[in-house]
Amino acid sequence: MDKRLSTAHAWLPDARAWDWGCERRRPMNPHAERLSFRLDWPRIEQLGRMLVEHMRILRTRSCTGEFGEETGVGILRSGLLMASENDWLKSRLPRYRFVRRAVKRFMPGEEAEAALSEAASLEDTGLGTVISILGENVEDRSDSLAAASDYRELLKAIQARGLKSEISLKLTHLGLDFGQSEAKSNLESVAAVAAQTGNVVWVDMEGSAYTDRTLQVFRGLRQRYSNTGLCLQAALLRTPEDLESLMETGPAIRLVKGAYSEPANIAYPKKSDVDEHFFRLAQRLLRGDALSWGVRPAFATHDSRLIEAIAEEADKSGVDRSTFEFQMLYGIRSNLQRQLARDGYRVLITIAFGSAWFPWYMRRLAERPANVWFVLKNLAGS
Repeated sequence: MDKRLSTAHAWLPDARAWDWGCERRRPMNPHAERLSFRLDWPRIEQLGRMLVEHMRILRTRSCTGEFGEETGVGILRSGLLMASENDWLKSRLPRYRFVRRAVKRFMPGEEAEAALSEAASLEDTGLGTVISILGENVEDRSDSLAAASDYRELLKAIQARGLKSEISLKLTHLGLDFGQSEAKSNLESVAAVAAQTGNVVWVDMEGSAYTDRTLQVFRGLRQRYSNTGLCLQAALLRTPEDLESLMETGPAIRLVKGAYSEPANIAYPKKSDVDEHFFRLAQRLLRGDALSWGVRPAFATHDSRLIEAIAEEADKSGVDRSTFEFQMLYGIRSNLQRQLARDGYRVLITIAFGSAWFPWYMRRLAERPANVWFVLKNLAGS
């Protein structure tokens, strides 16, 4: 084994290199508490090239089995998930041009116009879309009211353009941290406009601290609005029970692997276990009783092996391709998205926009560490 990989963390650069090319400088005011920063672009480029080399080694050793997921890609994933929750990084990294440039692969722009235009282009190629306004854990009630207003306006814009796009939102963006009543009120105002415009509202599932509250709000919503769907995470041990409790209400269910760092007593720690659980849940969603209750299964994954297994399961069970769908993210595996659509599957692409993209972006990288390879190559070549 390469000496640089002789220990679990040996492939990581020296911690001193994680200064992101910032030269610490004392402010002229000797009483100032904060330090100012000046970008050192040669150092940033050196850091990028170093990380690319470490990623190359990591990928090679992972493929040859010289060290496992938990000491290689698993460490990288954990680091990215921790970064997604770090307020210091959240406030500073988005300022850097090279970071913003890397994000463009996964979102067409920060404004609604960019998302709507891209949705129209994708519809022309036979792909449906789900549009999401980025934001979570708002710190002021006025921000949650503004988010609900933005979603209502987005629904009207979708209708005005004649698009078939659906929408997806997070309850913490609508004020769940202030109480369920706050989130419920905002969510129902959005669902009402969605019903008026013939649209669908998807409710995302966030970290496990919010699972019970999200389920409670969603169950209340289903009693008034049938044009609603919920995301469930295959990584959580509790999900089969949650799924069964919802099944007879006939909701749309988006099954995802899960993009949050969770303790091993409530979630599967290994990717292989998550994949197996995902497939078992997919089998349940494709069963005749689920479909007869009106459940709309949506399998959100970029894993071609899982997609192939689910497609085979549906064919074996005699499930028509029009009764379920695959959902994927904008900018990831576009060729596979188009191929599935050509093969007669319904495919929806999630397009996100907004300025609060950092936590979302880190989780997208953690979901698919191969994306980090793309980002680092882009950084090193800048």
